[in-house]
Amino acid sequence: MTTGLHPGGQPQDPRPTGNQALPRQERVDHGALHADNRTRSAVITARAAASFDPVGRSVATARSFVRDTLQGWGFADIVDDAVVLTSELVTNAVVHAGTSADVLCLRSDEGVRIEVADRYPEREIPLQATAVNMGSPDREGGRGLQLCAALAGRWGVDYSPTHKQVWFHLDLPDRPVGTRTAGPSLPADLLPLADGRVRVAVIQIDRVGAISAWNEDAEDLFGYAAEQVIGKPLTDLAAWPHTPGTSTGIVEALQLSRWEGTYGLRGASGRVTPVYASHLRVRDTGGEPSTVCLLVRDHERAVLQTPLRASATDTTTSSEGQATDPFEVFIGSPAPDDLDGLLQRTVERARDMLDGDSAFLLLATDDETELEVRASTGLPSARQRFARVPVEAGPGRYGSARMPAVHEDLTVVPGAVPLLAGTGMRSVVTVPLKVEGRLTGSLGVAAEGPSRYSNEEALRLQFAADRIALAVESARLGELERLRRGSLSFLVEASDLLAGTLDRDQTLALMAQMTVPTLATWCAVYTIADQASDPYLSYVLHEDEERIDGLKALLSKIAPPDPVPTPGARVWAAPGEAAHQAALRTSMRSLGLGAPASVASGIGTTLATAAAVGGETVVLPLVARNRVIGMLTLGKPSDEHFRQEILELAEDLSRRAALALDNARLYSERTAISQSLQRSLLPPDLPHIDGVEVEVIYRAAGEGNEVGGDFYDLFPIRDGVYGFAIGDVCGTGPEAAAVTGLARHALRLLAREGFGGPAVLERLNSAILDEGARSRFLTLLYGELWPQEDGSAMLKVVCAGHPLPLRLRQDGAVEAAAEPQPLLGVMEDLELYEQTITLDPGDVLLCVTDGVTERREGTRMLGDDGLTDVLTTCTGLTAGAVAARIMRAVERFASDAPSDDMAILAMRVPGLHRD
Repeated sequence: MTTGLHPGGQPQDPRPTGNQALPRQERVDHGALHADNRTRSAVITARAAASFDPVGRSVATARSFVRDTLQGWGFADIVDDAVVLTSELVTNAVVHAGTSADVLCLRSDEGVRIEVADRYPEREIPLQATAVNMGSPDREGGRGLQLCAALAGRWGVDYSPTHKQVWFHLDLPDRPVGTRTAGPSLPADLLPLADGRVRVAVIQIDRVGAISAWNEDAEDLFGYAAEQVIGKPLTDLAAWPHTPGTSTGIVEALQLSRWEGTYGLRGASGRVTPVYASHLRVRDTGGEPSTVCLLVRDHERAVLQTPLRASATDTTTSSEGQATDPFEVFIGSPAPDDLDGLLQRTVERARDMLDGDSAFLLLATDDETELEVRASTGLPSARQRFARVPVEAGPGRYGSARMPAVHEDLTVVPGAVPLLAGTGMRSVVTVPLKVEGRLTGSLGVAAEGPSRYSNEEALRLQFAADRIALAVESARLGELERLRRGSLSFLVEASDLLAGTLDRDQTLALMAQMTVPTLATWCAVYTIADQASDPYLSYVLHEDEERIDGLKALLSKIAPPDPVPTPGARVWAAPGEAAHQAALRTSMRSLGLGAPASVASGIGTTLATAAAVGGETVVLPLVARNRVIGMLTLGKPSDEHFRQEILELAEDLSRRAALALDNARLYSERTAISQSLQRSLLPPDLPHIDGVEVEVIYRAAGEGNEVGGDFYDLFPIRDGVYGFAIGDVCGTGPEAAAVTGLARHALRLLAREGFGGPAVLERLNSAILDEGARSRFLTLLYGELWPQEDGSAMLKVVCAGHPLPLRLRQDGAVEAAAEPQPLLGVMEDLELYEQTITLDPGDVLLCVTDGVTERREGTRMLGDDGLTDVLTTCTGLTAGAVAARIMRAVERFASDAPSDDMAILAMRVPGLHRD
């Protein structure tokens, strides 16, 4: 891949110039067939280009390129759409069209234009007077253009004689400039009490997001001295509440002219401190933009929060007599730019309107059978957020969800509003949110005293709920659509990563890293070897690395979850209960008290670990090929719950991860079996032969192959006599290895039965022909070695179609040591004969397979002459040195990996050693 980034200026036009033929341009724009050059005529402020090879992995690389480019430009709102469209178009180019793909990203004031070009101009989009039929969504092809039509603001196709280019333009969403208001101003007697001095941290962020100023209160709140953090990005310290595809990130928040909200900062101790922040975008004396952040502890938010712009009245008429929007009267203007902000403002305004102590808002699930807590004020929101309760039936139901209801005293009807259990609230009024008669949510206000509300307050609250119901539902649907787009992009990348490995341990690590912190705060993967085995804790990950060891120790002390194959997430209470018991023991020890008998068995963990595991924990089965192979466990910190959308996304991920994990298991098992069988075809350790040096080098072609079509052997026949062989079966891989095993074992058996060389090879020839269609021809050099008392060695050899053995004398002369004879496995009647040679002290006999002599580099081949030249330089070397020099020469002859098996057998007679 080649990339280039050029800030500013006009893009370089890749189309033909000069005397070249002008390209024909045919554009498609949402079905309207007309030219659209608005993006081309806009001022281009930055461009990024990349080229991708026609291989499958280029699709993932292209997605990463586009994601990194747009995030670097600050366009996080459109990243997911751009990544999905680019993925489809690059897939069309490199997979379906089989050509390389050129990707060009152009930034302008209007938005982003991305162009994907391939080198297959023959694949045109037919232009007709009627609408173009781009195919069914169920078809494999054509989806890229359908997605362009669905997601892009403008798109089209350009043709040239050598290229086809598909482009799309994404507009930037309108983002209102202003504040995110937290609530109205309060009288002095209602302001919250602060614990000691209120410290306001003042942090200044420069234009690139790095900390440029850090005051004493920031040092006191977070434990870092100014010199420790100045120059570092704020994103290194911020713990932003992130959900895939939704909400605003901290990078975007720092670029707004004004922003207020809640997030976390990680202190020097490693703990995350929830803070309420007010960001103001300014320019310094040099005109450089920067952002000043004022931060207080979250429970001191009243120090910084901005009052509502519009007065909270129940009238819908302004002082000038003009009608006012009831929504603006209740919520204020401008409306929040995201669902969470809208819901939070709603509950705080409802609480103040009825002079309540707390308020809450729940949204209905898609099937309207449950309500999910989405916003609250005056309640422990962290404990309740995303908790679910049934609407109509079962314990803890919201029986009043579909109609307004007033409860004068909850102590009389405990459980009527489960959200308020244990909060001290006694009176409550709840009203439904409905759109076109369909229940979309529930809004409630509660007070600590009894009998605070009547039907009059219920009517006022219902009026307000009717005003905001449509806006809430619209924002919820928008959030759901963004979440689905983000989920699609997430699953595309997850599938690509999981499909890219067949290693079990790496697959486990990928599963965990994809879930933390995107889907959960921590996760654990249990694996099951077979149906008779218990689940085994294989991998643990926490977003805070310091918590991993404690979490692993905690989970290892409790029984694993049951391997239930039922799809979907189920709650697992054991980790939370164990964490609670561990925290109790730790607290009692710190007070000098002994642990009670009920918690006598200790789990060595800290309070921090207990808090990290104390939230909701869910288990998803990993099912592959109708068998449970493990469980994926996801967890939240204390008192937090999972959103249903996150659980559904995790379920999709678990299905993909289970198949990838099972594929890795099968691959590992089959690789182990293959390697074990291959090793059984290799001879055991070479025997020691007095008076003869022997060295063997063997290389099997192909990844993962230990044995191929080439083979060797050296074995004792009887006292003082040794058999040796080197051969080459036609072909490579498992089929050739099968004949290799037949030949090697037959040679040993026949030689030890007393047959001479020709008889051994003739019987082996018959055995190969008996294999029928599975038979393969075989070249073989077989001989018997007879060490002599005078220091020489006598050899009787038969060369059946094999490269001739070479003899290196002490004076450097090289000569063939045998004559060629017919190969095996072709003719039934063979007349073979053996030849006798004598190796004098210092002589070397070199035997190789044709993978050595036929080593190629382009049109050049090493050949017999090249091998002879190398062997000539080996005078005086040991057998091991001779074999090593031959192999180095073969490897250096060509740069490509060998495509054929290679075997080298070197024997040298050193002569008698005399004192």
